[in-house]
This record gives sequence, structure tokens and C-alpha cells, in this order.
Amino acid sequence: MNYFRTALLLAGMTALFMGVGFLIGGKGGAMIAFVVALGMNAFSYWNSDKMVLRMTNAQEVDARSAPEFYGMVADLAARAQLPMPRVYIIHEDQPNAFATGRNPQNAAVAATTGLLNGLSREEVAGVMAHELAHVKNHDTLIMTITATIAGAISMIANFGFLFSGNRENNQPLGMIGSIAMMILAPIAAMIVQMAISRTREYAADRLGAEICGRPEWLASALQNIEHGAARIENHAAERNPATAHMFIINPLSGQRMDNLFSTHPATQNRVAALMELAQSWRGAQNQPAPASGPWGAPSGRRGSPWG
Repeated sequence: MNYFRTALLLAGMTALFMGVGFLIGGKGGAMIAFVVALGMNAFSYWNSDKMVLRMTNAQEVDARSAPEFYGMVADLAARAQLPMPRVYIIHEDQPNAFATGRNPQNAAVAATTGLLNGLSREEVAGVMAHELAHVKNHDTLIMTITATIAGAISMIANFGFLFSGNRENNQPLGMIGSIAMMILAPIAAMIVQMAISRTREYAADRLGAEICGRPEWLASALQNIEHGAARIENHAAERNPATAHMFIINPLSGQRMDNLFSTHPATQNRVAALMELAQSWRGAQNQPAPASGPWGAPSGRRGSPWG
């Protein structure tokens, strides 16, 4: 997604935030909401990576503490023509991964121990290539800022309901309108966030397949991650559900209401698109060469953490 569309999406979320502010406090409320939105965007721009990594209890690793995993990311970053990102491991049994950072020069990628222990080298390579695709596409910044504004819209809508009975605050809505706003505003923000995330997941799947050279590696990984996420709870994500859209597969358990509006496209559709891509590459006989490195040869599932 180009910078113009990214700016347009941010402008849309900010306008929605200002609209909620106007409904609560008229023109003054809209101006306050605009200032708050600018402040949140600035804070998210500079601190989004630190916030997410801290919330997930991610631990940074290097070539000495996790040589195989770190080396894989280095090889993939070189293939993607990206600066080397910081590399993190999350001590969670659920297989999953995400990327964060305001730009490729300040990016970080993280994988759970469940991903490194439970998937093959090829599947892990496909997953990390997908995350690097998010970095290359500048997805991580827009997704973090959108999530921040979406959460703020829910908060301010609830405030609007609490103050709806005060006639002296020049609020344009009555009680019924305030209730409707409290329900509809967060849903509207969630739909925008969902549309952004779903579009970007498909784009990152395709670019990730190009980076690692084998779409079927990522397709197989997505199926195994979804199966693991359905059985194993991700404690960090459950404590901070606002981070769910950052992961390659929704990490929240099916018992939560958070899945009512999923930020991820259906896994079977992603897998089908990847397998169709692999078939087209074979048919055209122009499939990119498989990535080189210690993970380039066939391997079975691993029984211990990488490195």
C-alpha cells in the first residue's frame, strides 16, 4: 500500500475520532479530539515498537544467544533488501509471530518459542518472511496507530454516554443518540481497522512468499499456527487484546468476544491464495530460487528452542 493510501487511512481514522468528539462536545469537542489524535499519532510513531514488545514480554536475542534463528532472519532481510531488524523471542507455547517498528530502519520481529519449537525450518522461514514483508510495506506503523485511535474512539464514546445527560455541555445528541454512538462508533473504528489489517495480510503473504521463494512454506505454517492458536492460549495477547492484529494469526482464544470482528482474513483463503501463487510460478517456470542458508534444506519439526 503506497504512502497516499496510508495517509488517507490515517486521515479517515482521525476524522472519525473528531466526529465522535463533535457529537459529544460540538466544535470544541472536535478540536480537542483533533489535538488528542495528533498526540496519540506522535506517541505511537516514536514508541509503538517499545509498547508492543513490552506488552508481549519479548526478549531480544542476537547471533550468540540464538544463532540459527538470528541467522535466518538475517538471510531473509538480505533477500528482502532490508536493514537487519532487532530480533526477539516471546516465551509463549502458542505458535505465532509479529513485526513492529515505525520504519525499516527501526523494525523488530518477534516469534514465540511455540513457533520455533513446533514448526519446521521452512515454515518458520515462511513466517519470518511474512513479517519482514510487513516491515518492507511499512505496515507496522499504520496498524499500530490505527489500533491506538480505534481504542481511543471506544473510550471517548463511553465518555459521551456518561455526559449525555448534561444539557449545559452543548452536546448535539440526546440520550438515545448517545447510546447509539457508544455502540456504533467503536464498531465503525473496528471495521476500518479490520479492513486495513485484512488487506495488508494478503499483501504480506504474497511478498513474504517472494522473499523466501516458496509460497507453500508459508501456507503450511499458517495452517499449523491456526491449529495451535485454537488449542493453546497466548497469555500476553489475552492480557492485551489490542495487540492481536499484530500477529500473523489471531492469537486470542475462540471463547472471547474479540473474535466477533476478526482483524485477520480466513486462513483457508490465505492458504488458497498462496497455493495458487505457487501453482502459477510452477506453470510459468519462473519460480524464485529457494532461499539459501542453514534452513534452506528439508528438515523435520524441532524439539527445542532455536539457539
